[in-house]
Amino acid sequence: MRIHIATDHAGLDFSTLLISHLGTAGHEVIDHGPTSYEPLDDYPAFCISAAVAVVADQAAGVEALGVVFGGSGNGEQIAANKVHGARAALVWNAATATLAREHNNANVIAIGARQHPIEDVIAFIDAFIATPFPGEERHQRRIDQLAEYETTGTIAGTVLSN
Repeated sequence: MRIHIATDHAGLDFSTLLISHLGTAGHEVIDHGPTSYEPLDDYPAFCISAAVAVVADQAAGVEALGVVFGGSGNGEQIAANKVHGARAALVWNAATATLAREHNNANVIAIGARQHPIEDVIAFIDAFIATPFPGEERHQRRIDQLAEYETTGTIAGTVLSN
């Protein structure tokens, strides 16, 4: 599987270790940066780049997922979710990593590098990658509603007010 990784300065050490871990596990890892420590770097471009690549790979039939890191993971998740077709979930334990795939068919996860030891982060990512989307109708229906809103600004059967 192809795994796209992006971070900011807070997750740079994790990203280096994870690239090695995932490569050893047989995955093709694409690093979207940064490549060096810069305490004032801006994560949106890195995370958006990774999410764009995941969506493009999946559209081309390539099995791909993404992992984005920051101090908390919140901003990185928000950035990834700005990409049309990205479904990024903030993960803080193995259960949320698994549920992100099972219930939301998430294609990107965000993790707070300052919130967890590397051993936990590896477990979260391994759980995310190993969990398939079972495609249950209720979950697919909800994913389709989100995609509909993303595309049209409306959800069938629902009245939205601005």
